[in-house]
Amino acid sequence: MARRPTIKDIARRAGVSESAVSFALNDRPGVSRDTRARIRRVAEELGWQPNSAARALSGERSGAVGLVLARPAQTLGVESFFLQLVSGIQEVLSAGRIALLFQVVDGIDAECAVYRRWWAERRVDGVLVVDPRTDDPRPELLAQLGLPAVMIGGTGGTGPLSSVWADDARAMARVLDHLYGLGHRRITHIAGLPGLAHTARRIDSLRTEAAARGLGPDQVRSVVTDYSDAEGAAATRRILAEPEPPTALVYDNDVMAVAGIAVAAELGLPVPGRISVVAWDDSALCRVTHPRLTALVRDTAGFGRLAAEELVAVLAGGPPRAREGEQPRLEPRESTARPPAAY
Repeated sequence: MARRPTIKDIARRAGVSESAVSFALNDRPGVSRDTRARIRRVAEELGWQPNSAARALSGERSGAVGLVLARPAQTLGVESFFLQLVSGIQEVLSAGRIALLFQVVDGIDAECAVYRRWWAERRVDGVLVVDPRTDDPRPELLAQLGLPAVMIGGTGGTGPLSSVWADDARAMARVLDHLYGLGHRRITHIAGLPGLAHTARRIDSLRTEAAARGLGPDQVRSVVTDYSDAEGAAATRRILAEPEPPTALVYDNDVMAVAGIAVAAELGLPVPGRISVVAWDDSALCRVTHPRLTALVRDTAGFGRLAAEELVAVLAGGPPRAREGEQPRLEPRESTARPPAAY
């Protein structure tokens, strides 16, 4: 196995002392401009990189930021949202030669333990925090640790952490506008994980917008799931078996929406002839499913880029601030139509 090149290897190849190599690679005085250039050229030829652990112990940055996901692992493999989010994050971090340290855990307590360990070991310079909770211990913990962080999906208010956010309430209002305008008066929202701040915002917005149109909780309501196709299908089956089922279903992600269409077909309920379907997040699934799904379209990779840019700004000494991402727009497709006259 080939070993990693060391400062001694660079010194031998460049014909200088090890101390000269150290001066040159750490931008310290003590070597001429020509010698510094030669040493750096040799280091690049040998593929030398600084040892991140040694840099951390010396008080330098680790050159990495962290991302922890506290969600059921089985739901992550089928959801395109996080893949798009991470691709946007990586685009910014790669340009700055910053590594992304990623970990999946089974709960919020385990996530907090990871932050404590990473910061104690100087593994990361900062973290990107996802899935804000309605009762969230993480902002206070991160502030106490002094660990720079950006909350992805916050409310847009001020707080100890910077945040990037999207207006879920306005997006839900657009969905309800569309369905109400088509004539739907019985609508069920099949939501994601309870306890997440954006789940609560969507539920609250749906209730508020429904009341403004004279629709009560017996007509418009939300049920929570874990975002998976299995729970999305199970919730759809229960709802459509009720004595007075809804005429429209709004799903919190694309995977559940596709699963819901499959259940409707199994029950002999055509979409949109009998039931209209809206997906919260657009994806290739929404565009290749028959019928094509009406969906909220947003630049998820762009949201990831915005979050990474904000973390880079925080690491550079910038103050905490809230930045709003691009507003989602509703893309009507073949899965929504007027409800049948009998309903």
